[in-house]
Amino acid sequence: MPRGERDWPTIALWLVGATLVYNVAEAAITLTAAILASSVALAGFGLDSLIETAAAVLVFRRLRLESRNVDPEELEDTEHQVHRFVGWTLVILAAYVTLISLWTLIAGDAPEESRLGIAMAALSLAIMPLVSWGKLRAAKEIGSAALRAEAKETLACSYLSFTLLLGLGANALAGWWWADPVAALLMVPWLVREGLEGIRGEECFE
Repeated sequence: MPRGERDWPTIALWLVGATLVYNVAEAAITLTAAILASSVALAGFGLDSLIETAAAVLVFRRLRLESRNVDPEELEDTEHQVHRFVGWTLVILAAYVTLISLWTLIAGDAPEESRLGIAMAALSLAIMPLVSWGKLRAAKEIGSAALRAEAKETLACSYLSFTLLLGLGANALAGWWWADPVAALLMVPWLVREGLEGIRGEECFE
């Protein structure tokens, strides 16, 4: 590798590996906070972390195969499988967010204040956009649609972090329990669009 040139395959591996470790911890902490606060929004955030963990495992495997110089046809098949899996998880997440948000609005089931949930949402909002940007850059450099799709899922975590923080904060400060489900519903069109792109296997590295 020429001096000064970045080793993007290795950078991609580190980013996906870091995401995997972070999401495992995030899921455990957030789901615990969801149980303590009886919060549907926190539960959804924790489940999203589990979905991201599964996607990160598959993308990590794909990147490892590439680093071992496996047969290009096998690598391409793995790429498409990962891309479609991430697409489906985004669509499933969109359906979950829609159903839970509507149920929360209809039932008027306001979560209790959760300082732990607010802290996790704030931490993810600070970290995940940077990680997503790094993955998108790496995906462009190595030409991986699967990594790009997984990076979009990491970006979705950022949107969920924002809506969760908005909802929990508004509920804690002003008693606006409906802020979280309404904000979450605004994210659904983006999730569906990106999910369908992944399922169709559209590769775009703009």
